[in-house]
Amino acid sequence: MKKIAVFGKPGSGKSTLSRDLASATGIQLHQLDSILYKKNGEQIDRKAFVEAHENILSSARWIIDGLGPMALFNKRLEAADTLIYIDLPYVTSYWFVTKRLLKGLVEKPEGWPDGSSIVKGTLQSYQTLRRCPEFWNKNFMQKLNNVSLHKSVYIIQTTSELNGFVHAHI
Repeated sequence: MKKIAVFGKPGSGKSTLSRDLASATGIQLHQLDSILYKKNGEQIDRKAFVEAHENILSSARWIIDGLGPMALFNKRLEAADTLIYIDLPYVTSYWFVTKRLLKGLVEKPEGWPDGSSIVKGTLQSYQTLRRCPEFWNKNFMQKLNNVSLHKSVYIIQTTSELNGFVHAHI
């Protein structure tokens, strides 16, 4: 495990797992949302994001948490030696997004981009969750199988698997 891509639906626990992996392995964590957004919550321009992403991929060790633009996601899948797909039930993801909102009203969630509205981000997460079946489906699983021939692939489907992943695999 040197180049780790962590991905899944909004509210699936990607940031928490990625943070725990980084702590356990000493590998630098790159949360895409923190790279994609400026301090005031606005998105950086696409060219700057692509450049930052390429710089991360060219380094020897990394953990990248998130999805981002599809072309870059596909490059990340190819470059990673370890793929971690968090595929929790939708009801769990909706609950985690709601829980993040409630906690975020008191303090900024860890890994949340500085200056970004927790309410706006939550609404975007709900909208994305509604559209997720268009992407996270059998075709995606086939693509994941095709790209995973020489990689370690983990598919996490329960909160107990999620909570015990670092202990079980590091």
